[in-house]
Amino acid sequence: MNEVLLTIFLLLVLFALLGSGVWVAFSLLMVGMAGMALFSDAPLGQVMATTIWGASNSWALAALPLFIWMGEILFRSRLSEDMFTGLSPWMNRWPGRLLHVNIFGCGIFAAVSGSSAATAATIGKMSIPELSKRGYPEKLIIGTLAGSATLGLLIPPSIILIVYGVATEQSIARLFIAGVLPGLLLVALFVGYVGLWSLLNRRAIPPGEAGLPLLEKLRRSKRLIPVLALIAGVIGSIYAGIASPTDAAAVGVVLALLLSWFSGTLNRHSFLDGLMGATKTSAMIAFILAGAAFLTVAMGFTGIPKMLAAWIGEFHLSPYALLAALSLFFIVLGCFLDGISVVVLTTSVILPMIEQAGIDTLWFGIFVVIVVEMAQITPPVGFNLFVIQAMTGRNILRVAAAAVPFFLVLLLALVLIVVFPQIVTVLPDMMGR
Repeated sequence: MNEVLLTIFLLLVLFALLGSGVWVAFSLLMVGMAGMALFSDAPLGQVMATTIWGASNSWALAALPLFIWMGEILFRSRLSEDMFTGLSPWMNRWPGRLLHVNIFGCGIFAAVSGSSAATAATIGKMSIPELSKRGYPEKLIIGTLAGSATLGLLIPPSIILIVYGVATEQSIARLFIAGVLPGLLLVALFVGYVGLWSLLNRRAIPPGEAGLPLLEKLRRSKRLIPVLALIAGVIGSIYAGIASPTDAAAVGVVLALLLSWFSGTLNRHSFLDGLMGATKTSAMIAFILAGAAFLTVAMGFTGIPKMLAAWIGEFHLSPYALLAALSLFFIVLGCFLDGISVVVLTTSVILPMIEQAGIDTLWFGIFVVIVVEMAQITPPVGFNLFVIQAMTGRNILRVAAAAVPFFLVLLLALVLIVVFPQIVTVLPDMMGR
């Protein structure tokens, strides 16, 4: 029981720091210092300096600011407008009609952004006024946007998968490829739910607009070509083995700048704003990762992860029972922290348990991301909910209620990858061969 009491004590210290408004990175560093000072004889200063430098001096981490900058550039471009124009003519005959533009728009932007909040803000900025004007149910407008924006965490290039890869020393390229099929599965499930709801509530969906000739549909769809080319360039180069994630991120930035320039939205002001936004976000994540790396090493010196893994092993939980317990734990934690913080906070303690249970750590990375996606639309700190609340002006509980069905769809996706793990592993295995 000593290890449990020790863990509870350090968790209470962590939540006390976070609750008092201390930055996440500082909270991680202080908990690590407390753990080492109280329960280890290791030289605190030397361990901290070496660990923080080692965590910051990682080449894999170089992909992070580049992908964030690519998303910032596209956030300030005409991308969402082009996607709405290109997608909407094809959705008129589908059950749910233009509501599917939210889902596919988020799926496409997720593949060039890597950020859930940026996806919600970019697509919502265009789709909310357009769908509201046409008379679509507000509940479905908000729900499809909240649920589909979580794809930004899963569909590569995903910022949180880079963080998980760095924290667990997994191949980021393999993690990216592992996220492709689960991402497509989620898109299909969201489309299926909206279609089913629309068939059961036909009167709630406004009539479709007059059909367009095929040539006009194709002409409008030409506006999708640049962004689809960008996705193919970034993800295709990684999958084909031509470029590492860092190389592909650099290519993505250049292509995003060209795309923004050709669309007429790149100027000195937007360029500097994008660069500054990417710098702030990257510095924040890098600082959190450095704090988490020190906490991981500090926990190693205290022996907590091994003791905790051994203690949980005494319960002889099956892998399914362990995953169910961890899902609940991550969702509760995600109610108070952002997704990246959840991943870096828990890695040092959770991974020994996962490895002991014989669960594939690559597969577990995708599992964690889907659970964190669920937390993104769970109050009180669902980041997507805050973004949508700011855009709609609606009460946070109303926004959260609209997102509940999509939370359940994410839960279904989680069950499917547990029952059929090949959904995650088949493409990385092919890549390995």
